[in-house]
Amino acid sequence: MDVKQVKKFMVKQNLKAEFEGTIDQRVERYIEIDHQGIIGGHHFAAASSECINLYRDGYFISAVMVSQSVNEGIIRFVTERNNIPLYSDSEKGKTKSIPELIDELERNKIISLICAEASRNICKSFRNDVHHMNPNVAEIAQHFAHLAKRNLQDLAKIEKEIFGVDFAPDGRFILRQPKYWDIKDDGTAPVYLRLE
Repeated sequence: MDVKQVKKFMVKQNLKAEFEGTIDQRVERYIEIDHQGIIGGHHFAAASSECINLYRDGYFISAVMVSQSVNEGIIRFVTERNNIPLYSDSEKGKTKSIPELIDELERNKIISLICAEASRNICKSFRNDVHHMNPNVAEIAQHFAHLAKRNLQDLAKIEKEIFGVDFAPDGRFILRQPKYWDIKDDGTAPVYLRLE
């Protein structure tokens, strides 16, 4: 065996042992967030699914970061789908902040209080500190497992409201809010499946 083969063998053994030693924790984390099994196949769908896997596998800082980005992407998406300007009238050319958009969506009854609060929670999870790796990230490190869990559970609430589906007796999806799906002329839509 050459050095590369030995290294490959050792890495494989280590990964196997790590996986076997953490499988129960990973399953528990995956189940506890109760995510939406299907969402629209939009630009943030892959990141949302990867975020679930990050949390499942215990990468809490990354899960917090990605959940914040996905939340912002969904809020902008819902804003655009409802023809709400992303720019402030009072300050020409100034983009509205995510909290401003959440408030406007809730005020206009486009999203529920539950969805708005879930989105606000994610916004308040040290967004700037985490994204910019400010020095106080080291101080909040002990909270990342809790923040990641809460963010993923809140993201699940948001996705269930926006992309909620029911199932017809014949197995077809019944979309609760079709405006958030890119339905084609033949009645199909691009989707992102995340079923167990």
